[in-house]
Amino acid sequence: MLSDLMKQFEAASATYAADNGLERDDDWFVLKLQEEMGELIQIWNKITGRGRRKGMSESELATALADETADVLGHILLFAHRNGLDLNAAVERKWLFRPQEN
Repeated sequence: MLSDLMKQFEAASATYAADNGLERDDDWFVLKLQEEMGELIQIWNKITGRGRRKGMSESELATALADETADVLGHILLFAHRNGLDLNAAVERKWLFRPQEN
């Protein structure tokens, strides 16, 4: 389910890091996720009137919200990949579990 997407994000991130001389150590993955969450919150604040829109249209804000959400998703997948987490199993366990009927 998520493993193919995780591999795609990992390949893109590794290429980006190599091209820009970045070291992706254990801390980088969680700190980058926090950074992306901050960017998502900034856009959300603009959309909900808690922040200055800086001339952004409704369409631009909607695009920015989708883009920042994609960044958060990507960095969650990168964090999971780095830490050997089985997100498929976790999603099944935490979100999709259905008790067996008797």
